[in-house]
Amino acid sequence: MNQQAEKQNTLLDRRQAVPAIVGRHEDFLIIVGLAGAAQDIAHLTREAPHTYILAGAMGGAAMMGLGLALTQPRRQVLVVTGDGELLMGLGSLATIGAVRPSNLSILCVDNAHYGETGNQKTHTAEGIDLAGVARSCCFTNVMEATAAEHLSEGERILRQKGPNFVSLKVHDGQSQRHARNLDAIDRKIIFRRALLGEAAR
Repeated sequence: MNQQAEKQNTLLDRRQAVPAIVGRHEDFLIIVGLAGAAQDIAHLTREAPHTYILAGAMGGAAMMGLGLALTQPRRQVLVVTGDGELLMGLGSLATIGAVRPSNLSILCVDNAHYGETGNQKTHTAEGIDLAGVARSCCFTNVMEATAAEHLSEGERILRQKGPNFVSLKVHDGQSQRHARNLDAIDRKIIFRRALLGEAAR
């Protein structure tokens, strides 16, 4: 077995790890990034009204989550994104750390590849530590989940007073598949109605 194959075998399978670490998804308003993370959550929630999944807005998930957390202070907001998408908006971690919304958590599903643009390696494949960046940006709770025994702790942290950051290290395998609704206007209306009820009409 070569070194690359050995490394893959030590990482988590996202198809099992993402549902385990998110737990009861109804506890959150969820903003989701692109590629594998989008498929992970679309499959898990069946695109439930409390989820808003991006398409073509690479780098925007964390800041959208921040805006949502600030305008919905009584709700717990979860951003689920990949390492590639987060690297495109890395400054968002500094802004979140400066504002410190207590109701915001970020789950970064890190497979060290840009799944949206051709599966090129990302900077995390070269040792860049996104959990370390979040820690330096004054996130309240930060952890890196690299083994099955870390998942329950990660699930707990996502529900703590934040901001919180969990890096979920997964191998470069397929995410779950789901036939997504890519009509952004339709998804926006569904999400607004979930937030605002009759006021969104």
